[in-house]
Amino acid sequence: MPIRTLNELFLEVAGRDQPDCVLDQREGAFRPLSAGELASRVRRLHRAMQAVGVERGDRIALMADNGSHWPIVDFATLSLGAVLTPVYPSLSAEDAAFIIADCGAKMVFVQSTENLRGLLEQRDDLPEVERFVAIGGAGEGLPVGHLEDLLEGSEDPGEEAVEQRAREIGPDDLATLIYTSGTTGRPKGVMLTHGNIASNVSAALKVMDFRGEYTALSFLPLSHSFERTVDYCYFERGVTIAYVESVETLSDDLTAVRPHVFVSVPRVYDKALTRIRSTVAAAGRLEQRLFAWAESVGRQALAHRLARRTPGGWLGLRLAIADRLVFRQIRQRFGGRLEFAVSGGAPLAKEVAEFFWGAGIRIYEGYGLTETSPILTVNRFDSVRLGTVGPAIPGVELRIAEDGEILARGPNVMLGYYGLPDDTAAAIDQDGWFHTGDIGRFDDAWHLEITDRKKEILVNAYGKNIAPTPIEQSLESSQYIAHAVLIGDERKFVSALLVPNFERLRAWLEKRDRTVDDWEEALEEEAVIDLYRGEVERVNEELSDYETIKAWDLLTDEFTIEGGELTPTQKVKRRVVRERHSDLIDRMYERAAAEYAAKGAER
Repeated sequence: MPIRTLNELFLEVAGRDQPDCVLDQREGAFRPLSAGELASRVRRLHRAMQAVGVERGDRIALMADNGSHWPIVDFATLSLGAVLTPVYPSLSAEDAAFIIADCGAKMVFVQSTENLRGLLEQRDDLPEVERFVAIGGAGEGLPVGHLEDLLEGSEDPGEEAVEQRAREIGPDDLATLIYTSGTTGRPKGVMLTHGNIASNVSAALKVMDFRGEYTALSFLPLSHSFERTVDYCYFERGVTIAYVESVETLSDDLTAVRPHVFVSVPRVYDKALTRIRSTVAAAGRLEQRLFAWAESVGRQALAHRLARRTPGGWLGLRLAIADRLVFRQIRQRFGGRLEFAVSGGAPLAKEVAEFFWGAGIRIYEGYGLTETSPILTVNRFDSVRLGTVGPAIPGVELRIAEDGEILARGPNVMLGYYGLPDDTAAAIDQDGWFHTGDIGRFDDAWHLEITDRKKEILVNAYGKNIAPTPIEQSLESSQYIAHAVLIGDERKFVSALLVPNFERLRAWLEKRDRTVDDWEEALEEEAVIDLYRGEVERVNEELSDYETIKAWDLLTDEFTIEGGELTPTQKVKRRVVRERHSDLIDRMYERAAAEYAAKGAER
């Protein structure tokens, strides 16, 4: 029987004899924690939280990186009937305090000493918080409790006591408040019930082949609804979950864990491909030609790869050679036994997907939103169409509104936005359709294609609609461009701000005997400008005249979460970028207008 609540999922896990339920990263190694020990820690924390007054419906905030502490706090909270609110550890103290105050958290678990200090400085703005609890070695010298003390100071109350309380919680009870990343303003608390998430887990498992003998790598933040729901899928299937402390060590962790499966946002796949191309570019001419040949063979064999079959004849022989000489080394970068990966959270560039599929690395793209628990669609093992996010998962209805907006309905759609009834009414209509804010269309097999964000469509001075995302993706397919942001709303023509891939650009310059001491100077060199002009012209060749980029400029700093240009899920905050660089944008348009006028005078 499919699970109806997340507490039923926990009780299933607690009853298993699984010696390596999760793998924690400690002291440079991954160490196993059995299902029995995980369940015991959940029960002990359940009892400790109950003893300090946590009751059904209370809000509990968790600000931590991935690790076994995450499901322990999560399941202990849920088993009490309380509501977990995840907070990204990368948020500033002010932004974290806003979420904690808005949800009315009674208890806050925090992993980082720096984050604890920041929140304690915001203490006056958090009147409902009764206690802070440090995770791991955090909090030394600070007036806070410690998770290990709560666990060690509480006896395991036994399965029966916790099970009775856990089973009192039904599918309609609130499970979590997840605050959206807020690319356009203050984040909103998405209210998801046990039934919302449990239905999404059950539906996803009908189409995704997670197997009990697999090991999964969990590195996307568990504060992200995508990773969290997929981790519930892993727990349900008995997949061993290896928690990664930081995405910075991902390359080493992939080879250490050798996962069968993982999920990620497109940025990770983009960076992986950039590193591969950088390695090839630094190699000799023979290696470069071999790589180019293998990539061509992989492209020719793409239809066979997508259908999970081996081509015969001359193509089959060439593919076998390409696999042995090139693709096998690429697969080793992912551990060597990866069965498949999943991409979500933002559109995956088709060129990136084609490369990895051609190399024998299967990436199934899906689509969803926090408000939908989150999965709405995913490509199937038996039906993959690159450039689409697949068909709807079981139980989910999709349709396209007259203006092109994607609408969704199903048991996974949120209750609404916490404390924001007007926003909820605007998002979910009277017939229960959730308005995603994304623009899309179906192909002939009902696979969904996402074309852009409704609010991000640019309308130029002549009333022409321009979808920025596909153009930005085309620009970012260049190994020399890390990020691209299109400008053009109410303007006579389109322009772009480009963030170079500084690592790749440095290698390009060094090949030309040029060392970089100052990026501002380097980006003004004629050779560099010509390089990027060529990349822009390559993209322009595929665009209509009103879409072409007629002015562009290079930024000297990377986009980062800390800098405010990226959300915790690596999405570009276009509004922040445009506001921050408004003077540069104005100068760019003035310069382009002057150049255009000068050309007209010459004629």
